[in-house]
Amino acid sequence: MLKIKLDENNIVILTIDCETKPMNVIDKEFVELFHQKIEEITSDEKNQGLILTSARDEFVAGGDLEMLRSINTAEDCVKVTSLLHKALRKIETWGKPAVAALTGTTLGGGYELALGCHHRICINKPKAKIGLPEVTLGLLPGGGGTQRLPRMIGLQSSILYLTTGKQLNPEKALKAGLINDLVDSEDELIQKSVDFIKSNPEIKQPWDEKKFKLPGGEVQSPKGYQIIPASTAMMNEKTHGNYLAPKNILCAVYEGCQVPIDQALEIELRYFTELVLNPSTKNMIRTLFYGINECNKGQARPKDAPKKAINKVGILGAGMMGSGIAFSTAMAGIPCVMKDISEETLERGKAYSSNVLDKMIERGRCTPEKKEKVLSLISTTTEPKEMEGCDLVIEAVIEDRALKARVTKESEDVMPSDGIFASNTSTLPITGLAKESQRPKQFIGLHFFSPVDKMPLVEIIMGEETGDEALAMCVDYVRAIKKTPIVVNDGRGFYTSRVFTTYVSEGINLVTEGVNPALIENAGKMCGMPVGPLAVADEVSIDLIYHIVKQTVEDVGLDAVDKKTLELSTKFVEELGRLGRKAGKGFYEYPESGKKHISPELEKLYPISKEQPSLEEVKDRLLYIQSIETLRCLEENILTTSRDADVGSIMGWGFPAWAGGSIGFVELTGVKNFKERCLELEKLYGKRFSPPSILDKKESFYS
Repeated sequence: MLKIKLDENNIVILTIDCETKPMNVIDKEFVELFHQKIEEITSDEKNQGLILTSARDEFVAGGDLEMLRSINTAEDCVKVTSLLHKALRKIETWGKPAVAALTGTTLGGGYELALGCHHRICINKPKAKIGLPEVTLGLLPGGGGTQRLPRMIGLQSSILYLTTGKQLNPEKALKAGLINDLVDSEDELIQKSVDFIKSNPEIKQPWDEKKFKLPGGEVQSPKGYQIIPASTAMMNEKTHGNYLAPKNILCAVYEGCQVPIDQALEIELRYFTELVLNPSTKNMIRTLFYGINECNKGQARPKDAPKKAINKVGILGAGMMGSGIAFSTAMAGIPCVMKDISEETLERGKAYSSNVLDKMIERGRCTPEKKEKVLSLISTTTEPKEMEGCDLVIEAVIEDRALKARVTKESEDVMPSDGIFASNTSTLPITGLAKESQRPKQFIGLHFFSPVDKMPLVEIIMGEETGDEALAMCVDYVRAIKKTPIVVNDGRGFYTSRVFTTYVSEGINLVTEGVNPALIENAGKMCGMPVGPLAVADEVSIDLIYHIVKQTVEDVGLDAVDKKTLELSTKFVEELGRLGRKAGKGFYEYPESGKKHISPELEKLYPISKEQPSLEEVKDRLLYIQSIETLRCLEENILTTSRDADVGSIMGWGFPAWAGGSIGFVELTGVKNFKERCLELEKLYGKRFSPPSILDKKESFYS
């Protein structure tokens, strides 16, 4: 794990190589061994310096999250973290130079190791990342990052990186002051490290100098008085108090930067320990790291299904969805043909990819040459016969069963016999659509989210007859286009559309009860949803909601829909023409000049009651209804894993990440407490809040 070599200059090269792990990470064993080796190195007077480097393409990817998840007491957290602090302080106060020779990606605890050295040099690999991303998993850098980074680059810049988790490539990291130098090869990396040590035989960290001052201004200075309150206000506006990590980071920086470094590290440790023991943090790690990684690795793929190359993809429909799917496919280097009924629509469809690529070029994320290559992979046609040779055809036409049936037949007539046909429907059951297929085993659902180029999730839907080969190809395809797959079984609305609809419907119920629309919208945002339910309804369009509800009534009856949603959407569409943003009016008004605002007409239609519910009551209704419907999806085997439920809820429609997802919210609340609150809400607001019976069978949804 740690290999020591002494060169001819008596410089110690300490090389990290966690041979039993896919990447170098910091776990308990590493910390104990690292502390031991640093004690040995610094106590030997003949040693003239230290080069800390890696045998891997990356330096260190961060802390071992499994170790952090297993910590259940403050004593255990303090014990292992304090040992790392001692080792790094020993390096800093040794009196001899230490250089972090970074071989590539250096994140989290890995970057904190680098901060504990006197100088940081990195190989210039464009894809390498440097930074402290702990906040994205509900943590803070616990190895001194909240104290050393501000002392190195100042309060303002460090708070940005600490509270956003922003990662930089080596060139940008150099400009930002996160590292000191760049090299082009490993040989140059070691040579420059040796040169620095020979040129600086005696050295101290700046913050160990008696006259040290924080770059850019102290906490208690005019500049500090601006930075800390402004950062706190921005954090509160963004998080609404739902996330503990940004708050603890600011507290650690504010308090720690006013005292000597050793005392500052104790302050950081206190705030770090609180986060490690926080159930919300454990939920976030479980879903945002383990859950997403498991999905991305294709754990849902049938193990015995052979891997089949996807040489060409057909896309039926050149609207927003079809255009986005074509772009994502071509970006993955897969040729695709986009079919529609008119050349004009096809031109617009291909122009979509061109426009996205132009924006990427402006931001330095693409080159004109790459743009031409991507566009060359997208061909267009009005002829069904061009689906010939497509290993996978994705239907992205409007939600019309007759049209979907026609394009299915046209494609299957010319596709290879082992080709897979996928429907991008968001609500229509796959099993019903597959009845029009000549080969239902090869018929599957691929539900993309709009805009496709930005949304990271794809919901794969298994029809009753869908075979393993179809699932395997779709998992492989979704991974190839760098999106996250979840797999669900068939049912109206599947999982994501079905559950997300409850958020909108509950907002509509609140409006019809006379709850102030501003309270509804603010409650939605304050509980952690991206936007309020009424704004969402306007964005997806109220006429779409209307058509879905009407179609559901026709197919399965009135009891299958929310009555208030049916009544309001019918009134808005049939009587008032309030279709949402696209019509310039819905729950909001959209003036040509000026910001959107809640429509005054809304209060005339649904007068605001004198007595209003509490903010917490509204937040509960908006969150509980989503988790209840998620539980019903588990109960009905639409969902087969809690992991897919949580990953899908966060990545699909923005369920609050602080809860770890819609099942995570149940876990965080406690199954017993969740059920009791459901019963209270049911008594007040109706059967939709009735606790699903699955709650009686589980103490936890994660073993």
